[in-house]
Amino acid sequence: MNKIILASQSPRRKELLNMLGIPFDVIVADIDEQIDYRNNLVEEIKKLSYQKANAVFENHQDNIVIGSDTIVYINNEVLGKPKTMENAKEMLHKLSNKTHQVVTAVTIMSKEKTDTFASITDVTFYELTDKEINDYVESTEPLDKAGAYAIQGKGCEFVKAINGDYYTVVGLPIAEVLRHLRTFKADIV
Repeated sequence: MNKIILASQSPRRKELLNMLGIPFDVIVADIDEQIDYRNNLVEEIKKLSYQKANAVFENHQDNIVIGSDTIVYINNEVLGKPKTMENAKEMLHKLSNKTHQVVTAVTIMSKEKTDTFASITDVTFYELTDKEINDYVESTEPLDKAGAYAIQGKGCEFVKAINGDYYTVVGLPIAEVLRHLRTFKADIV
């Protein structure tokens, strides 16, 4: 029986995959995560998920490897993980009272085939006050999160509406992942 390997260091992705009750190992992919902003952002993030899966698959070809990456963007500007508290505040001001997109791309790879897909979710924020933003940034929760917020954490207070898969925003669209995994191996679930 092939093992499933999650090629990610994200504790959120690990937690989400655990929800499916499928046994898996974690091996972190060591790649240079560069995006060419001149290209289509969805295609670029799909490319990153492929590179992560492939980096681990090269040494584990008897297994099924899942690579994934997530970006947050608004008006074609990617909001990565903030480098400073001020940077986090700037990002949250940009998201305030607006709709942004979260894209999580996934690549599932085995000897038999490779499947890459992306899930896109629109997230609309309430208008945020300076106090709300400052208090949230002081909590340090947004400092290691793309877009400077965690929808599964205190950042949920800012979300007015969501159109799409909630788990895409958390970092892994688990229902879609499960459906794709089933095409790889019938006895997974």
